[in-house]
Amino acid sequence: MTTPNPYQQPTDPSKRKSAVMTDGPDRAPARAMLKAIGFDDEALARPIVGVATTWIETMPCNINQRDLAKHVKVGIQKAGGTPMEFNTVSVSDGVSMGTEGMKSSLISREVIADSIELVCRGHSFDAVVCLVGCDKTIPGAVMALGRLGIPGLVLYNGSIAAGVYQGRDMTVQDVFEGVGAHAAGKIDDDELLAIENAACPGAGACGGQFTANTMAMVCEFLGLSPCDLNGIPATDPAKGAAAEEAGKMIMRLVRENITPADIVDRRAIDNAVASVAASGGSTNAVMHLLAIAREFGIPFTIDEFDTIAERTPIVVDIKPGGRFVAVDLYNAGGPGLVMRELLKEGKIDGTAPTVDGRTLQQIADDATAAPGQEVVVPIETPLKQTGGLAILRGNLSPEGSVVKLAGHERLLHRGPARIFDREEEAFAAVKAGGIAPGDVVVIRYEGPAGGPGMREMLHVTAAIVGEGIGEEVALITDGRFSGATHGLMVGHVAPEAFRGGPIAALREGDIVVLDVEKRELNVEIPDEELAARMAAFTPPPPNYTSGVLAKYAALVSSASEGAITRPGM
Repeated sequence: MTTPNPYQQPTDPSKRKSAVMTDGPDRAPARAMLKAIGFDDEALARPIVGVATTWIETMPCNINQRDLAKHVKVGIQKAGGTPMEFNTVSVSDGVSMGTEGMKSSLISREVIADSIELVCRGHSFDAVVCLVGCDKTIPGAVMALGRLGIPGLVLYNGSIAAGVYQGRDMTVQDVFEGVGAHAAGKIDDDELLAIENAACPGAGACGGQFTANTMAMVCEFLGLSPCDLNGIPATDPAKGAAAEEAGKMIMRLVRENITPADIVDRRAIDNAVASVAASGGSTNAVMHLLAIAREFGIPFTIDEFDTIAERTPIVVDIKPGGRFVAVDLYNAGGPGLVMRELLKEGKIDGTAPTVDGRTLQQIADDATAAPGQEVVVPIETPLKQTGGLAILRGNLSPEGSVVKLAGHERLLHRGPARIFDREEEAFAAVKAGGIAPGDVVVIRYEGPAGGPGMREMLHVTAAIVGEGIGEEVALITDGRFSGATHGLMVGHVAPEAFRGGPIAALREGDIVVLDVEKRELNVEIPDEELAARMAAFTPPPPNYTSGVLAKYAALVSSASEGAITRPGM
C-alpha cells in the first residue's frame, strides 16, 4: 500500500473536519506531535473519530468503559477510520447520595457536555462515539452531540446484573430502603450488611428503570443509540462485540455524513418522552429531555411532557415501581418490544430514523419476545392507562413540578407541611421517627441555584419507605429525585425557593394539597397572605461564592427549563 503524502490534499472526502488539523505542509507541527504518540501518515490520512469515555474509578456504573473503548476503536479502524480516545468526568449519584457531594452530580452534566464539545472542536474530529453509564453522562453526551454538528452516536456500557438476597432480586434501591428499615428497628446490623454486600454484584449502571436505564432507553427512542447493542448488560460477553459494531457504525455515518441533527427532530423527542412514560422511568428525564431539546433547537415545554405522558400507558413491569430489572428487559427482548406495543396504538412515530439505519417501526418488527416473558405487557392490558409522570402547577409551583405515578396508586394527599431547609435535616427527622403519617415533608433551598446543583432526595425518600410510612406521607422539594424513588413525591418545584418561589413562603403546619387528577400543588392559605409572605422574602446567602458550583448557580435556569446553563442569566 502506498503511504499517503501528508503534503498533498487528502483523497478521503470524509475528512470534513480533521483535514484542517492534519493536511498540508502548514500542519507539519501538528503531525509531528501526533506521530510522537504513534499515529503515522496512513492513520492521519483517514477520518478521525473521537472516542469519549466517562470512565472513573468511583462506581461500578462506568468501570467497564476502558475495555469497551478498545473494542470501539477496533471497529473504527476496521471500517477505515482513526480513533482518538479521550476521557471526561462523572459523579456517582449512588455514592454521593445524601452528602454535600451530591450537589456536583447535576452540575457534572454541563461539564460533560462542555468537555466533549471542547475536545471535539479543539481537535477537529470528524465524528465521535460517546461511551456512557451513570446518570448524567448520558444526557451530557447527547447535549454535546446536539451542539457539534458532526456524526455521532451514544453507546450505553450496560446495566449491572441484579443482586440476589434470600432468593430475591435486588438493586441499590433495596440498600437505601434498608437504611430506613434499620433505623426503624425492622432489620439489624447483620441483615443490612448482608443486603449491602448482595445488592451490587459487578460492573454496570444501577439495575432498575432508574435514571441511567431510563436515559439509555431514551437514547434508543431518540435514535442516537443502536437499539440491539445498547441494552446488552455490562458483564455480558457480547458487550465487547457490540462496542466493535458501534465503531463500524460510526464510520457508516461518517461516510454518509449523517449527523445527530438529521435524526433528532420533534418526532424523536416525543418518542423519547413516550418511552419514559411507558416504562415508569425516572423524573430526571423531564429536565434532561428539556435540555436535550434546547441543544437541538427543538421547541419543547414541560407541559408537553405531561400531555404525552398522560396519553401513554405503562407497559413495562420494571423496578422501582414493578417487579423486574433492566437485565430482565434485555432478556425478554429489549426496548424493541416496548416500541412494538406503543406502535400498536400510535403512541410513537415509527417513521423516525436511528443511527443503525432502521426506523423505530423496523426495530419493532425485528424484535423477538422471549417465550413466556412478562416484563413488557400488551398495550391492550397495560399496567396503568396513563404514564408514570405528571406535571403539577398551582400556587406552590406556578412554573411546574414533576410527580412520579409509577409504583403507587395515590392521586391525592392533604396534610400539614413539615419544613426542612436542607436534605440532611429531613433525613435526621425521618431517622429519628419524627415524621408522622399524613405529613407533607418539604425540602427546599435544594434547587438548581439554591443548592446549588439540585440534589436527589433518595436518601430521604428511601428512608421513608423503609420505615413503612411511604404510603401515608408525601414529599415536595425544589430538588429532584433518584430514578429509584417511589411513592407520592413531587420534585423540581419551580420557581425554586432560593429564587423567590412560593415554596419559600411555606411555614410549619401549613396545609399542602397534592391533587394529581387536577394537576395541582397548592397551599391552603389566602392569596393575599401568600403574597404578603413573598413580599417579605429575603434570599439566604449563597452556599458557594467561588468555583464551579458558584458559576453554575449564577448561570443555571429553572428546572422547568431543564436546569441548563446559559450566558447572561
